[in-house]
Amino acid sequence: MIGHKRVPSREGGVEVVVEELSVRLAQMGHHVTCLNRRGHHVAGEEYDAYVGKSYKGVRLLNVPTINRRGFAAATASFFGALIAAFGRYDVVHFHAEGPCAVMWIPKLFGKRCIATIHGLDHKRQKWGYFASRYIMKGERCAVKKADEIIVLSESAQQYFKETYGRETVLIPNGVNKPVRLEPDRIGEKYGLRKDEYILFLGRLVPEKGLEYLINAYKDLHTSKKLVIAGGSSDTKEFEEKVKDMAASDDRIIFTGFVQGRVLSELLSNCYIYVLPSDLEGMPLTLLEAMSYGQCCLVSDIPECVGVIEDKAVTFKKGNVQDLKSQMQALLANPETVEAYRKEASSYVCGKYNWDDVARKTLKLYYGEKCDPEKK
Repeated sequence: MIGHKRVPSREGGVEVVVEELSVRLAQMGHHVTCLNRRGHHVAGEEYDAYVGKSYKGVRLLNVPTINRRGFAAATASFFGALIAAFGRYDVVHFHAEGPCAVMWIPKLFGKRCIATIHGLDHKRQKWGYFASRYIMKGERCAVKKADEIIVLSESAQQYFKETYGRETVLIPNGVNKPVRLEPDRIGEKYGLRKDEYILFLGRLVPEKGLEYLINAYKDLHTSKKLVIAGGSSDTKEFEEKVKDMAASDDRIIFTGFVQGRVLSELLSNCYIYVLPSDLEGMPLTLLEAMSYGQCCLVSDIPECVGVIEDKAVTFKKGNVQDLKSQMQALLANPETVEAYRKEASSYVCGKYNWDDVARKTLKLYYGEKCDPEKK
């Protein structure tokens, strides 16, 4: 596995996918190596943790990395590709577009290469000109070199077909059935109680729509707090910007990066979950919020609408007034919120399953050579 930051980690959706997939493949009897980046956790050194050389049956190998913005992913992928090329691996699985720029290296050595496109990363606002060009190079390399390309949404599948004439395989992300927790730690740490806050969970990056959310919320007449949970990702300036926007409203709480019990408590006890994104691959946090049985309000981009179907509420992408109106309506109608809650968990846990993801991915690894179930 190449392209993630590290396993185990919740630094981003890519890391969650790699962990869920690699652990399951190892449990099925396959030898799996995750090539982790060296360097600090994006949320700060306090989250750095040494986990040894293995994790739940998965071999972990740290690769050389220039730990600077714009260089970490590229250098880790380059050295990872060299390790994969010379190692005794049957399949090299690249995650995200940028790392695919060095897919040609293991291909030279006859490796079977799979790419998972977690989103059209060149569209993300945090990247500058040269980074965007490099990511596009990775996209084109995946189109030319990958034995199979996995996409997470129908819109991405359509993009590769129309842009490159390249067929892809749609394998959406999965979700685990969670255990709901009482608001103990978040009560002690942030003063939060059940149904007394609106939750956003994700990286603090421009394409997540945080500016819309803060502007819409500040005009609401409500005692419910707005909790913004997540760390930055090479976007410290944007984090400072949104915190400045929220500084005049003491109802808004920034938790920073969260994981473990605190994360579970936040997802268990919010009144509604809001994801106002302009751009997504397939939002894992939305799947998680629905798995906890939460009423969700999301932008009407295809990647969100394709997940929720009719089991959540939408607003017009980028429209602050519509976002405000939808939030106000949900605040005024708890019975509507409860109706969405009743269907969310069973729907999303029934439709999106990590075990299915692992089985479908494994079949792509082997192609037509053999039946992976007989390994």
